[in-house]
Amino acid sequence: MTRETEPAGRLRTWWAARMRAFTGEIVRTAFPPTQRVSIPWSADALSQRHARAVIDLCLRSGEAMLATGATTADVVATVLRISGIYGLRNVHVDIAFTSITISVHRGMDEDPISIMRVVKVRTIDYTRLQAVYLLIDEIVTSGGAVDVDDARERLSTILNQPHPYRRWVVTLGMAVLAGGVVVMFNASIVLALVAAASAVVADLIGRRLAKWGIAVFFSQIACAAAITAIAVFMYWLRSLGVELPGTNHPTVIVISGIIMLLSGIGLTTAARDAVDGYYLTASARAMEVVMLTLGLAIGIWVTIGVAFRLGVPASVGTSLGTGRGLWAGMLGVALVGIGFALTSYVRFGLAPLMAAAAVIVFAVYFLLRPLMPQPGLAAGIAGAVAGVIAYLAYRWVKVPEAAMAMAGIIGLIPGLAFYQGLYALIGDDFDPSAAVPALLSAAATGLGLAAGTAIGGYIARLSFGLDRSARAAQRRSRVRR
Repeated sequence: MTRETEPAGRLRTWWAARMRAFTGEIVRTAFPPTQRVSIPWSADALSQRHARAVIDLCLRSGEAMLATGATTADVVATVLRISGIYGLRNVHVDIAFTSITISVHRGMDEDPISIMRVVKVRTIDYTRLQAVYLLIDEIVTSGGAVDVDDARERLSTILNQPHPYRRWVVTLGMAVLAGGVVVMFNASIVLALVAAASAVVADLIGRRLAKWGIAVFFSQIACAAAITAIAVFMYWLRSLGVELPGTNHPTVIVISGIIMLLSGIGLTTAARDAVDGYYLTASARAMEVVMLTLGLAIGIWVTIGVAFRLGVPASVGTSLGTGRGLWAGMLGVALVGIGFALTSYVRFGLAPLMAAAAVIVFAVYFLLRPLMPQPGLAAGIAGAVAGVIAYLAYRWVKVPEAAMAMAGIIGLIPGLAFYQGLYALIGDDFDPSAAVPALLSAAATGLGLAAGTAIGGYIARLSFGLDRSARAAQRRSRVRR
């Protein structure tokens, strides 16, 4: 009896053990986590001086990128690439809109190093940014053959070099941009010229106030008031019976100036940071957009109120011309792209390339908009096209990817819709029911453009190649759950 049952008992015991192990593997994982909670440290065999020199190079590069309008994810990825090339593996980067902090854990036997740098100046200079990118690419492709001290000296030379052209060219670019906005909405050439002149006046006022140290909020009020005063003057001429040909919609002057001054670009960058998971910087950028837009609205309504008290029949609406047409829109965005290139200190030879990118993206958006009436959907696909074009331009002619992407979507920036929502809240006819759809449309368009450019750039990288270190740095730069 024992001889017959003993093999069966061992078989039952073996089978029960196997089933417990099998069911346990179904519930419990036996592999390391795919998402590590923190970066594992190891004792980096690097001197303190070398680590500080690399951190200084990373900080100054990141500061230059933030100051010239780069997104938070791009800055973090670039800092991680530079530090990795020079042997710093345990690097943590934190960006809080106005500052960048880099911390290096050097193991249990060495003190950690943490340095913060404040971003004091924010400007758009894509020529300088292009030079920074070229230096970083040289450092990465050489595998760290460029000495870190030599790289720091070259970076200092880039950051201290003069702009590629004089300031009056930037003012001319603003005039072209404002005139292009008017052309986009199929208004008259006279209004385009008046809008260009008002943009010049606003730029001169903004420059003077900046030299006096006036806050940007009050500068926006002054610039908006000056632009509105020009439109009010045309209304006053009409009340006297003097009407210039082609000036039946003076409102277009105000709206074109607002699109020039409004931080729609900041709204798009804020949406891009939100998509990438950097909610702190996204909130700060969005708050900056709100404050600057409020400054514009205050400037407009103060001027309108004074005009009413003086008896001038003026009213500033939120429409432009007779609407967008394909050919007028393409011509307008081409001018807007050229104007943006000049205002961003892009070299003259690259301005036609940016105009072409703006035309292509606008054509895609114009053709898709009737098929996709949902807010943000057509803008997202057009943004993806801009992202692909931007990466190809960076690979082929070394144009900064951010510059080309922004030039492509500049004609689709939701500045007008954002202003329409605020107009409904601030105007005499207080109408929250009209403000909410306009603000939601602006937010959806901004998110669509941001997500589209990010997706387009990612698809282009997968299709046309990206080195391994860049992929690893970009994965680490994304905030995950």
